[in-house]
Amino acid sequence: MSPINKPTLNELRAFICVAEHLSFRRAADLLGVTRSSLSHVIRTLETTLGARLLHRTTRSVSLTEAGERFLKNLEPVISGLDAAFENVAGTPGHLMGRLRINGNEGGVRFLLRTIVPEFMRRYPAIELDLVAEGSLVDVVEQGFDAGIRLAEAVPKDMVAVRLEREVRFLAVASPDYLTSHGTPRVPEELTQHRCIRQRLPSGKRYRWEFSKEGQEIALDVPGMLTLDNIQLMLEAAIDGLGIAYLPDSYMREDLQHGRLTAVLEDWSPPIPGLCLYFPQNRHMPANLRVFIDLLREFRGTQGV
Repeated sequence: MSPINKPTLNELRAFICVAEHLSFRRAADLLGVTRSSLSHVIRTLETTLGARLLHRTTRSVSLTEAGERFLKNLEPVISGLDAAFENVAGTPGHLMGRLRINGNEGGVRFLLRTIVPEFMRRYPAIELDLVAEGSLVDVVEQGFDAGIRLAEAVPKDMVAVRLEREVRFLAVASPDYLTSHGTPRVPEELTQHRCIRQRLPSGKRYRWEFSKEGQEIALDVPGMLTLDNIQLMLEAAIDGLGIAYLPDSYMREDLQHGRLTAVLEDWSPPIPGLCLYFPQNRHMPANLRVFIDLLREFRGTQGV
């Protein structure tokens, strides 16, 4: 009896990557191969199986009915293999590879200040790839293992692990600015001030949100200066250029040392803070698992 041709593990992983992203370009980038070689791998797989798995056009990729069935059956098998490999070779002291995390600037800054130094000490063979950007990206589509955002911005289909208990957004200004221009007592008085506005990655300006005793206010504040970077907004406020609206984690030392003064504090209640999030219904990579374990260990020491 002649041997039956069977797909290779690399071919199966390539198919899963294309099927999850529905893009040969994106899958090729993640796999580190050219689009032409990836296309050849998929054609070989389809020939081996005797079934067409993907519909391809010049503009789109989609799964055939056979492709959908194959993917549904294949994913738990590959996840089981990955788990078996990790159980054999992935003991904590010998983990290697890369861990990619996407977050806003504040989230990445938090990791660098808290988790990252100890993680690098414990797992020197793991490469940490931290990407800070303002826009909320699809971490699965962009090939990240996890993301970091404020709890309110975490996609609902993700598993979230809290990094910090709460955060406050505060309106702040330098003492010199407040001496010259006065101190607002209610949010509406901000319309009489120079505000340092923030432009979001979408191009829209960020609205300042306040609440007190059930009353909620969101203001598109006036101002002569608009910036798209929180650190620059902080420096501009310290230099007396106006009132900025920033997370308290960015400016605790500046508030403590008198470089900045908070205004409208009674209108600025805390909100749920940063969370690390990752896809559910997927096998968790060992590198991400130990990162989360360390995060929970840190939270325990902080009482979070």
